[in-house]
Amino acid sequence: MIVNEIFYSIQGEGSLAGTPSVFIRLAGCPLRCRWCDTKYAWHDSAGEKHSPEQIKLDIGGHPTDHLVITGGEPMTTPHLKDFLAPFAKMHITIETSGIAFVPGLPCDLMSISPKLSNSTPEDAETARDHEENRLNLPALRQLIDTYDYQLKFVVDHPADLDEIADTLKALKNVRFDKVLLMPQAANLQEYIEKSRFLAQICKQTGFAFSPRLQLLLWDGQKGK
Repeated sequence: MIVNEIFYSIQGEGSLAGTPSVFIRLAGCPLRCRWCDTKYAWHDSAGEKHSPEQIKLDIGGHPTDHLVITGGEPMTTPHLKDFLAPFAKMHITIETSGIAFVPGLPCDLMSISPKLSNSTPEDAETARDHEENRLNLPALRQLIDTYDYQLKFVVDHPADLDEIADTLKALKNVRFDKVLLMPQAANLQEYIEKSRFLAQICKQTGFAFSPRLQLLLWDGQKGK
């Protein structure tokens, strides 16, 4: 498995925000979100080969049983099920855009962040490829039906709420308490500014607000 980085931190987003966790960032992602904060992990070769046994030795000293598999896009990584098997006794969160479904994974929380049109890059050719791949409703539905899940939507502007509503309507039967909104931000200042308007939106809609503690605490520093 090509791993971009392994680090120990606290979960910054979603329902488990604040939980000490080991993060394994896998290399490779078919999407090209314009505001992506891990572009360094886009390419399949952006890392080094690691075995699960080697990783277990490396992370064994940390006082947590929470493991977060992130990317990149883990769900498009070959042999993901085999890679995760040795970690099955840990609490495993998989962070994904929801563009692919893999059955039978040892996963305690499928943390899904469907990509809205606000993620589309400016370059025309890249944008075309991104648009073709960014939203896979059948895969999203399968993930929701199969795993315990949360849906995290990145909000850039208030107008994004209409697109979120359309996505939830298309998916059908999504549990309201599984939906979280989080601000799109590249740095701490932007995070603070957008969090204020998004908090008001959450009060109006009833959706939960997801923090991004990696920005609040470390201003998005790599490996934190």
